[in-house]
Amino acid sequence: MARGGGNRSRLLLVILLVTALFFITLDLRGVNLTKGSRSISQTILSPVQRTVSDIFSPVGRFFGDIKNFGKTNAELQNELATNKLLKAEIATNADIKGQLTQLKGVLDLAGRGNFKVVAARVIARGSASSFSQTITIDSGSSSGIRSNMTVISQNGLIGVVKTTTSSSAIVLLMSDPSFRVGVRIARSQSVGVLSGLGSNNYSLVLLDPSGSIKIGDTLLTNGSAGNKPFVPGVPVGVVTSVDDSTGTLTQTATVNSYANLNDLGVVSVIVSAPTTAPTTPILPTPNPVVTVYVTPAPIPLLSPGATASAIPTPTSTPSSVATKKK
Repeated sequence: MARGGGNRSRLLLVILLVTALFFITLDLRGVNLTKGSRSISQTILSPVQRTVSDIFSPVGRFFGDIKNFGKTNAELQNELATNKLLKAEIATNADIKGQLTQLKGVLDLAGRGNFKVVAARVIARGSASSFSQTITIDSGSSSGIRSNMTVISQNGLIGVVKTTTSSSAIVLLMSDPSFRVGVRIARSQSVGVLSGLGSNNYSLVLLDPSGSIKIGDTLLTNGSAGNKPFVPGVPVGVVTSVDDSTGTLTQTATVNSYANLNDLGVVSVIVSAPTTAPTTPILPTPNPVVTVYVTPAPIPLLSPGATASAIPTPTSTPSSVATKKK
């Protein structure tokens, strides 16, 4: 039994030696069995790998999306909040620019009339306690504003202060049917009373039946005793029509106000003014007028042998231009 076991051991050793020599010989001849085995394995397993990848890749991406969803949603919310802030900033800047434009205009008008004013923003329109046409401003008695003070915009008169608190005031607009103000015509100095009609049109009644009034006349405030409620010389409006029918004891006219009461963002309350009207009428600054200069096209000279009929007739001849210059 021991001899049989020894023979098997020697046979196994011989087989191992022969196998080793076989692999060494193949390796010396450049045959790489490992590489070939790897290539065969890849060929066999590649379809299986692709199938497994196609099955499990969407699952992996899904869990990856879930992982990044919170981060993406936070970034989206941050962008939306930034967008809202930018929109609010644009709106605020536009509002500030409009208020500065109106403030510049009203201060310019006050400066030309030597008025001391307190500027204020319009914070509300209308009155909760009545049907009167009013606005509320954000300055009051703490700023020196009192009742029966004249209120102007960049274009002229808009109303009068009725009531005040320490930080606000209510202004009765000149369009209110209860509003009355004494005015004078800049051209003829005739005096009359202007009444509100609830719109941008106003009724004017001259106190002197023989006073002179015509379309296009400018109206200014006539002023009150002690400059309350109205200071003199504030632009009011322009006459658009005159009722010159015979048989009436007084002359009446329709007036359009200079100020647009529907476009009030910043106003000024006149807290101090000269006791006499300005010697030069104070009028709103007109919008600049663009002048267009048209240069006529030169007339070509006749070439020798050409006839006058070959020259196109211009729309305006030089003689007509010379006549206009004279």
